[in-house]
Amino acid sequence: MIDNQNIGETAGVVWQFLEEHGRTTLTTVVRAIGVHSDMVLMAVGWLAREGKVELVQEKRSVYIQLSKE
Repeated sequence: MIDNQNIGETAGVVWQFLEEHGRTTLTTVVRAIGVHSDMVLMAVGWLAREGKVELVQEKRSVYIQLSKE
């Protein structure tokens, strides 16, 4: 089910993964945490809106990393 609570929980899982593994591709995050890609993308959007992550496109890959704040 998609709701704010599930998106927020997934955002926490994404943040923890990035804390442990550092900069990585969105594809790697989706595969590693085992959550549907739509939910991961919503969670990443949530984190980006809060300024907690940065997204960088390099060629055909999109990388995500924790913000340096």
